[in-house]
Amino acid sequence: MQRLHSIPSCAALLEDADAAERVRRVALASDFAIDTLLRQPELLPRLLAGAPATSPPELGAENRGDWPALLRRYRAAESTRLVWRDVLGLDTVADTLAGTTALAEHCLQRALDVLEADFAQRHGVVRDGDGRAQRMVVFGLGKLGGGELNFSSDVDLVYAYEADGESDGARPLAAETYYARLGQQLAKLLDEVTADGFCHRVDLRLRPYGNVGRVAWSFPAMEQYFQHEGRDWERYAWQKARPVAGDAEAGERFLATLRPFVYRRYLDYGALDGLRAMKAAISAEVARKELADDIKRGPGGIREIEFLVQALQLIRGGREAELRERRLLPALQALVAAGHVSGETGEALAASYLSLRKLENRLQMLRDAQTHALPDRETDRLRVALGLGHPDWTALRGELDTVRARVTGEFDALLAPRRATTAPDALATYWRALPEAGDVTALAQAGFADLETADTLLRDLARSPGVKGLSDATRARMDRVLPALLQAAAGARDPMLALRRLLALLQNILRRSAYLALLDEQPVALQRLVDAVAHSALLAERLAAYPLLLDELLDARIAGTLPGRDALHAACAQVPVDDDTESVLQALNEVRQALSFRIALAARDRRQSAVDSARQLAWLADAVVQSVLRVAEHEVTGTHGSIDGARFAVLGYGSLGGEELGFGSDLDLVFLYDAPAQAHSDGARPLDAARWFARLAQKIVGLLGAVTGAGRLYEVDVRLRPDGAKGLLVSSLASFSDYQRERAWTWEHQALVRARYIAGDPGLCEDYEQVRAQTLARPREPARVREDVAAMRQRMRAELDRSDASAFDLKQGEGGLVDLEFLLQALVLMHAHAHPGLTGPRNTLALIDALTDAGLLPVDIAHALRQAHATLLARGLDCTLDRRSRRVPLDADVEAARAAIKAALRELDLVLAPAA
Repeated sequence: MQRLHSIPSCAALLEDADAAERVRRVALASDFAIDTLLRQPELLPRLLAGAPATSPPELGAENRGDWPALLRRYRAAESTRLVWRDVLGLDTVADTLAGTTALAEHCLQRALDVLEADFAQRHGVVRDGDGRAQRMVVFGLGKLGGGELNFSSDVDLVYAYEADGESDGARPLAAETYYARLGQQLAKLLDEVTADGFCHRVDLRLRPYGNVGRVAWSFPAMEQYFQHEGRDWERYAWQKARPVAGDAEAGERFLATLRPFVYRRYLDYGALDGLRAMKAAISAEVARKELADDIKRGPGGIREIEFLVQALQLIRGGREAELRERRLLPALQALVAAGHVSGETGEALAASYLSLRKLENRLQMLRDAQTHALPDRETDRLRVALGLGHPDWTALRGELDTVRARVTGEFDALLAPRRATTAPDALATYWRALPEAGDVTALAQAGFADLETADTLLRDLARSPGVKGLSDATRARMDRVLPALLQAAAGARDPMLALRRLLALLQNILRRSAYLALLDEQPVALQRLVDAVAHSALLAERLAAYPLLLDELLDARIAGTLPGRDALHAACAQVPVDDDTESVLQALNEVRQALSFRIALAARDRRQSAVDSARQLAWLADAVVQSVLRVAEHEVTGTHGSIDGARFAVLGYGSLGGEELGFGSDLDLVFLYDAPAQAHSDGARPLDAARWFARLAQKIVGLLGAVTGAGRLYEVDVRLRPDGAKGLLVSSLASFSDYQRERAWTWEHQALVRARYIAGDPGLCEDYEQVRAQTLARPREPARVREDVAAMRQRMRAELDRSDASAFDLKQGEGGLVDLEFLLQALVLMHAHAHPGLTGPRNTLALIDALTDAGLLPVDIAHALRQAHATLLARGLDCTLDRRSRRVPLDADVEAARAAIKAALRELDLVLAPAA
């Protein structure tokens, strides 16, 4: 402060007590800021007035020799402004980090602009093979990429360009040479220490191959590098990458192609191995250099918070796009919102991070030094403590120790779960000795009875090419996971069944080390896996066929409330339908597989009723069909154009229409359209309306049934359309109405009871609903309805019912679910003309309620039918989940349900007698 008094312009300002106090506080915190004010005294009045410190420097060919000085003076002035605002409480920590980042970006871009102009004058601009001009891309990594640069940090840069080529000037250079020289000049202009100090320290070591790698890389060369040579630490580094100067659009395009390297499509617990390796290296460096008081790299420091958040992002970011956030605090908030970090932990980590970053900045503001170590000198300690509002160093150190202990606890918890998967030593020893040796006593002690078969299965696995070909690291995971799986399988209801299913799954995931990592790191997932495969053949098959579903075993939402109609539709709607068709179908299949798997787990665990599960499966199918319709429309329109004023709708019949879909059920679909007379599409290959919509319907059926790496969406049955297999695939609304009025059989009107709008034009849906209601409400002779319904039921039973004295077909058997459906449909057809409310409901329970409200079903019979429906539907889903026939023994519950339906048929005088 005394030195400032020696400058007349400053001395006058310091006569004001408030101004003097503000400068005193800044002086206590930062020698660097006072030194800058001595060099640039014109800054002080601007700072006191709250104005920007200075304007960005004008750099051009005419002042080339002044570029270094201008950049350094600008950086010093703006950095002093950041010190001023931080110390006086005018900015938050986040403001300071953002301001430091913006300052670095301004300096980078200004320096690059003038250097590019200089290079263009001497060498021309670089053009690719097609003659297109291109620019260098400067990627910022680390805290610069994350927009959270600390006060005196270096800037981690990587130089890249889109394609190889040559400059077009009088002294041409190849692209690599051109950009390497440009990048070197940029680093020198920013980094070189002159009489004015430095602008920004530049670190280029994060480029491929580090210091021994080329200075500038083409995009294709970098893609090849990351595909074949990329290491775990580089995934962490490029997680925060951002184009900070040069061609930003090209940079973002490259980062999009790099995303699969950074974020894997599956839950990537293998990322923890990379984290362990990096943490071990840092810990060794801390111990070697005695850096325990380093608040960045030491225990409980900034790096542990960064690693913790980044690791959780890498694990799940491939599946959850909202987690792909470069900035730490927003990333932490996204993890909390997604349920991967508790709210309490998130708040604690955020507070710890801000506390450590504020202290880090104050350590660096003291003398503009790139330091993270607590000061040794007592005077410096006291200055930092007082500047941060503590009475002395002891108080600050006590708070810091509390913060670091909290961070270390959370970080260690992230790496700890592996220890929980340990199995008895005997099982581990037995497995490692296979296939040549191994004592089966370990299997007996674990609880297996059929030792010979279990031993044979495990020896076959051990000698399989998949196991023999494992890397050392993956084999180590296998050696931890398999004994734990054996131990868990031995405790299952049928250990051998569980073992067979688990080994089938393991054979399928050996090539994906990340899945072994998931089971290795997360004992909860391992136990859920055993539970799932031991109790459900369907879940076991799907896990073996689509290991991506293993991710669902760790989803925080899996034990909670399952998604409703809107959430299911939103999940499918997130798949972009304008990508290539194969990618869209793959993504849709993955969404459908994951959601149906979650529904299956809830059904198996009895966390929701069979009615709710069947309804959710139908809603999921609705959502998928709506997405597929958009894809189909995009494809057909792209080829044939569109038809103005035309409308299209997809109807769901059967179990889909009745919202009682099973696992693996096909979809009964009917297609309607409405278009102006003589309408044609407007594309290069026009079609009339009938052929255009036929093409659309064919495309929908084909897309739903297309096989992808994640399976097919659904099998489709279109035989319930007017005139069945002989009729047109798609009907106009007018022809559909005529058919229902003039030619439809009674059984087709029965089917209409459960038919509902699934996707398409809402206006056409309303028109269809009118046709449906008018058809169902037509007066009918009750005797004729009974006769027709009974005849159709007897025909179906003769063809489909395989019940005998010892087993009962839950669906087709006498007194089964189809009998219940026929009963309700017959009542609707007989009475809807007098009770219009009967035309609204589609599903069984809603129909029972409507018929009861209309006085057509006695209350006691209605109650018995609801119970019967719940029992038979639940048994049917259980059979599907365990891949058993729906022909089940006639136990008391099934017999009671069957008797209730038969009694209702008798009471209501509807004879659905078995075939002779």
